[in-house]
Amino acid sequence: MRQKRRSGILLHPTSLPGPGGIGSLGKECRHFIDFLEEAGQSLWQVLPLGPAAYGNSPYSCYSAFAGNPLLIDLATLVDEGDLEPEEAVAEMPDDHVDFPAVEAFKARALRTAAARFHAHGDTERKQEFWHFCDTTAWLHDAALFMALKEHFGGKSWNAWPKEIARREPAALEKYSVRLGVVIGEHKYIQWQFSRQWRHVREYANGKGIAVVGDIPIFVAFDSADVWTNPGLFKLDDKGKPTVVAGVPPDYFSKTGQRWGNPLYNWDAMAADGFRWWIERFRGSFALHDVVRVDHFRGFEACWEVPAKEKTAVNGRWVPAPGTALFDAVIGAVGSLPIIAEDLGVITPAVEELRDRYGFPGMKILQFAFDSGPGNPYLPHNFTRDCVVYTGTHDNDTTQGWFQSLSPRERRDVLAYTDTTGKEVHWELIRLGMASVADMAIFPLQDVMGLDGSSRMNLPGTPHGNWSWRYSEGMLTAKHAKKLLELTVLFGRK
Repeated sequence: MRQKRRSGILLHPTSLPGPGGIGSLGKECRHFIDFLEEAGQSLWQVLPLGPAAYGNSPYSCYSAFAGNPLLIDLATLVDEGDLEPEEAVAEMPDDHVDFPAVEAFKARALRTAAARFHAHGDTERKQEFWHFCDTTAWLHDAALFMALKEHFGGKSWNAWPKEIARREPAALEKYSVRLGVVIGEHKYIQWQFSRQWRHVREYANGKGIAVVGDIPIFVAFDSADVWTNPGLFKLDDKGKPTVVAGVPPDYFSKTGQRWGNPLYNWDAMAADGFRWWIERFRGSFALHDVVRVDHFRGFEACWEVPAKEKTAVNGRWVPAPGTALFDAVIGAVGSLPIIAEDLGVITPAVEELRDRYGFPGMKILQFAFDSGPGNPYLPHNFTRDCVVYTGTHDNDTTQGWFQSLSPRERRDVLAYTDTTGKEVHWELIRLGMASVADMAIFPLQDVMGLDGSSRMNLPGTPHGNWSWRYSEGMLTAKHAKKLLELTVLFGRK
């Protein structure tokens, strides 16, 4: 059956305006949803919502199931009586996220709120909290993991004392009691994230807007996921990865990319019916309406790099059980509204896996103008079952990208769009809107026409990413009007 044509915006909540130094799930979030409705959009895509670890990347989290504490709206905690107004306020820049400052401020505020709730919270809210604790299977391990990281000075779990690193039952009991107060704080934080995000999603859904989430295929080594389930990963007897994830050398990198994530022990996962993946997808669809799966090709085969290697050159492709995994997940969860991130060098086997389940792939317009009319990212080569983007979180903004092109490449863009390039961001948005792709999604930076200083991430650089925010007043009724006109013109409303 043909899908309804839809369009939307890519914006991570951390980029929203407002007080506190970082975007949150408060009123500014609802104002953005109101803008989407005014602009006729029916999709809002976010990056992974987990607690970011190394480099503040949402693709490297302390838990694949937990939420990011930095997104919690403190004003809501004031309204609920868990914070005093002055405890929810701090002087912070409003044009970018100063992560160290925000983390220090919010950690203090959330610890204060948790203590006040546990000491004085009303009965009804406490009943809701305990119900959340009793029905959230991953919660205790995730909260204990974070409490242990604090207790051991931030060390990776494999550097903790052997008894707790190996999760000996007596050690788990001992530390659960010893760190009970801190564990309670983290459970409160996850409860607040869960209820605030639920209200945001309900608000969006009530306006006809579906939320598109994101699952990174791999998890961080220093995470509750690996500590809790070491047998599901390729680790040695000391708990260290024997092989790590990456991608092989290509046009963009002579040494490939060594990501460093531990790789899955697929045999162990298959032995218990892919239970961990079933719960991961179930958890993600509890948060989102559609899910983009990052590095989808890794479900067909993974580039396996020996952990001792400094680059990804000496890796090898190792098959992954994509069909068996997705059959198991569908059998347990039901239909999977998934977007497959199928960028890069994709083999026929990966395409077959994607098409077997009807997962739409991705088309990036910034990739379309470097190899002639047969380029698969040019709109005249699209099929309907795809999602078109001007760029993703890993790309430059369209203005920044266009400014970096060679004169010949610029001429190709202008010839294809039949424009002067004065508003190239709108021309590429128009191309995406007009295409046959069932879904069209554009980074908010492109709607605003911002230059490369506003890009979200520069792959391969460990610092300085993920901090872009827009300020109050930057997003206007003119942007909504222009988007609405294109959305109506090309049948996406």
